[in-house]
Amino acid sequence: MVLDLRAKLDANGYYDDFEVERVAKIETDPSATQARLSSAMAPVADRLLKRYRAAQLARADALGSGDEPVAQAQKDIMDALQLFKGDMGAYVRLYAFLSQMIDYGNTDIEKRFIFYKRLIPLLEFGRERETVDLSKVVLTHHTLRSAGRQPMNLRDDGKGDYRLPPMDAMGTGDVQEKERALLREIIEKVNGLFAGQLTDGDQLQYVNGALREKMLENPTLIEQSASNSKEQFANSPDLREALTHAIMDALEAHTMMSSQALGSERIREGLLDILLGPAQLYEGLRAQATGADAASRDPG
Repeated sequence: MVLDLRAKLDANGYYDDFEVERVAKIETDPSATQARLSSAMAPVADRLLKRYRAAQLARADALGSGDEPVAQAQKDIMDALQLFKGDMGAYVRLYAFLSQMIDYGNTDIEKRFIFYKRLIPLLEFGRERETVDLSKVVLTHHTLRSAGRQPMNLRDDGKGDYRLPPMDAMGTGDVQEKERALLREIIEKVNGLFAGQLTDGDQLQYVNGALREKMLENPTLIEQSASNSKEQFANSPDLREALTHAIMDALEAHTMMSSQALGSERIREGLLDILLGPAQLYEGLRAQATGADAASRDPG
């Protein structure tokens, strides 16, 4: 169940391995400072809070204009983010309980536990501030030690064997079927673009996480998506330049894939096809443009 939750959370593409590693390294470093932890957590939380706020504003704008399909699409984004937060909480609770009895033998599982535990308090969806409220992030250090094997006499009479009923599946629910279908389509299209031993999760985080998130922050692309059709937007030279910059920015965290993408126009064109298709980059940029426009009209 821990592994299933980890796969489900990774598949959302809301963070990448580099961000998890950075937080875990700071958390377990005796010489780390509060400022380092805050600077590591702020970009992740800020990105997710802005995504929720943009969807919230876009939904309100769509409801005001009677555009039900757009309003529902934005609500799906908000629901998915709430679901993501709930699933992180389920992971933290399940890991904290089972780690008392199980040696997972995999540090990536504990690193995510540390990362999720730090991220959850920062995601106050619906109560966003101008800046991320980092007052709930307080640097502490922890140690793990073996207390040996302890008897667990669960029966009152201390006799016989008593088996606990197994846990049911954890998590707050399934991601919407439409979103799962889009994620599957991304994986199918990315497969074959890159050489080397890469998991579906690696490729999904790279395209739907690192590249898409970076391009969603590009003000030029946001502006162009608001004033052009998707076909016109796809032919923008700024789009290809933004992809190259995103690939270069992701080089440290995703060295193998970024190096291959920088050296191959075929891969870059394939990535653009995925970003404009199942990754819904254009739709995400349009939502941000709509949200920004709604915010500028909001006197609050």
